[in-house]
Amino acid sequence: MVIDLLLMSDLKTFQLVNLCKKQDQKAQLRLYNNYCEAMFNVSFRIVQDIYVAEDMMQEAFIKAFSQLDRLNDPKMFGSWLKKIVINNSLNYIHREKKNTFNVSIDEVLYKVEDEPDLYIDSSDAKLKEVLNAIRELKDNYRIVLSLHYIEGYDYEEIVEITGMSYSNCRTTISRAKESLKKKLEVYV
Repeated sequence: MVIDLLLMSDLKTFQLVNLCKKQDQKAQLRLYNNYCEAMFNVSFRIVQDIYVAEDMMQEAFIKAFSQLDRLNDPKMFGSWLKKIVINNSLNYIHREKKNTFNVSIDEVLYKVEDEPDLYIDSSDAKLKEVLNAIRELKDNYRIVLSLHYIEGYDYEEIVEITGMSYSNCRTTISRAKESLKKKLEVYV
């Protein structure tokens, strides 16, 4: 039953993407509605600003719809779009910090913001504690943990997305987990 639903969903996405390639605006709106909330959440976890996350998500959809001919497998639209959102969000952080302070991306990723996480859909108190603790981490820790544990990317994919070396990625994730563990001990 679950497999049938997944196959129907893939078929639906496949059909919508093919219609979008023909500039069908109704199909674009349906794809947008299917993915906009998830893509907003992905961006928000990175940029930590509601309005910027919304802009990054919108820009990703515009880019995706204008470059659909580059998508080899229409069933992979969601993961392809997510990579665009992540790259847009990381590029935004890099661009903003470089323009404002003229610093490298590594320095930018250490900034901490206290933007409330308005998009937690769970009433589970422990989940909220974990998400709050993640939000309080240095940006580079928050980003790699979000990419790895929330978005489900493996080390190689994170390396490709962030541009860090494989060993730096593993070290950063390890240190981020340690930092998260310490923050969670405070909550207990």
